Amino acid sequence: MNQPAAEAQSTLPGSHSLRSTPGSGSGSRQPPRTQSITRKLIGTVLLVELVAALCVSGTALFYERHAHFRAFDVMLHGRADSILGAVQDAGDPQDHVMLDKTELKTPPEDVYEVRDESGSEVGRSANWQGAPAAVFAHQDDGFERLRIRGAHYRLLRLHGVRVVDPGDKGGGVPRRVTVVYGSPTARVWGAVREAAEFNGVIDLMLLLITGLVMAWLLNRSLIPLRLLAAEASGVSVNSWRFSPPESALRMRELAPLALALQTVLASLERSFDQQRRFVGDAAHELKTAVAVVKSSLQLLAMRPRTSQEYQAGLDRCEADCGRMEEIVYKMLTLARVDGGQPATQSPAATDLAGCARQVADQFESMATLRRVRIALSLAEPLMVRVAPQECMLLLSNLVLNALQHSYPESQVTITALPRFEHAELTVEDRGDGIDAAALPHVFERFYRGDASRDRSTGGTGLGLAICKAIVDQAAGSIEIESTLDAGTTVRVRLSLASTCPGADQLESSVPPED
Repeated sequence: MNQPAAEAQSTLPGSHSLRSTPGSGSGSRQPPRTQSITRKLIGTVLLVELVAALCVSGTALFYERHAHFRAFDVMLHGRADSILGAVQDAGDPQDHVMLDKTELKTPPEDVYEVRDESGSEVGRSANWQGAPAAVFAHQDDGFERLRIRGAHYRLLRLHGVRVVDPGDKGGGVPRRVTVVYGSPTARVWGAVREAAEFNGVIDLMLLLITGLVMAWLLNRSLIPLRLLAAEASGVSVNSWRFSPPESALRMRELAPLALALQTVLASLERSFDQQRRFVGDAAHELKTAVAVVKSSLQLLAMRPRTSQEYQAGLDRCEADCGRMEEIVYKMLTLARVDGGQPATQSPAATDLAGCARQVADQFESMATLRRVRIALSLAEPLMVRVAPQECMLLLSNLVLNALQHSYPESQVTITALPRFEHAELTVEDRGDGIDAAALPHVFERFYRGDASRDRSTGGTGLGLAICKAIVDQAAGSIEIESTLDAGTTVRVRLSLASTCPGADQLESSVPPED
């Protein structure tokens, strides 16, 4: 009986983990590495923030590049227009055009070139050897990329028309010219890089500040969890005190866990205490029975006896052994019922009314000897979800208790009727009753409210405990109402296995009075 306690002790906080012996064929189990919830939460949030920051920075970088290059293109267009405006009449008979550089002011790193409609060069910057022919081959305006002196340039191709001698008859002679103007893109990329560096620094600062703030907030928020864990770690087999901290009970996420721990530990404590009492009471009962048998044998061996005296001594020893056998049998019955199939499974259906009639017939002789009548009020059939053996054992214990404590010339009434989705079994007697202070303990194993009464009836204090175990296994309920010197009523409710007949099929059977 102490094995569950040892197993529970090995899993409680603060206890040492079990290690296999060298000859077991498996090495010792290493404890798992501990992980911090705070670190995992902070790391997860910072990772999400980092991904978000990279997305935002990437979007901002794309926008910065687009905005800077758009402004750069506008600048190229303006400077190309100024070059186009510097194209003038050359003053020759062929009405050619020329590039007047006297008013041109361009950055020294910029390049430009102007050609007329015949492809002849009109003018270009001094720092350039001229654009490739492919740049001038296109008939529409547009941009080109070119590497000049190891630097990346962006070129704008702009087509325009200049009118020579607009005052002449016919409005002058139109001359088509093409302007190619280029500027290095290093400044644009430098501005984009500065914007990216600024955004990166801001993101890193935000991540650092967020991490510190989260660490502080999480440490404060997890204080109730740490207090709850510290309180739970103090629980052991010898110390069941567990009082969840108020801070944990006030938290919506921790309150169910704290209350569940409190309920489970309270139930475990009751189970351990009940187990200890059961083992102690069983040992006491068996020790007493063995001592009685031993004393009887020692008494017989003190001096020579007659055959009649030996026979009487052996009869006493046989009776004591029978009592010891009854205790062991009931303890085994309790173990079998406690370890039976769970209530979620449906056992074979049993006719409760039929079992009640069989039990009444079985105890009819005993009732006659005690001058007690057994009355039946049954609805047959009354199928319940209890195994037949357990159903007979339940009724036998209840009827035996009722007969043992009934007054002579009184009546024990057994009633089994359907009540909605349940069957209600009632065993009522008119006897000495049970004291109100003892009622809460009558289902405890080996409990005796009146030891003298148990000696007179031969009871072991296990009958009602067996009844309670059977009813609990069947997911039913059992209640006892009793009044001193008036009688006791035991009421059992069990789930119906099928539709039962109505009240018109009630059968009442009362044996004739003596």
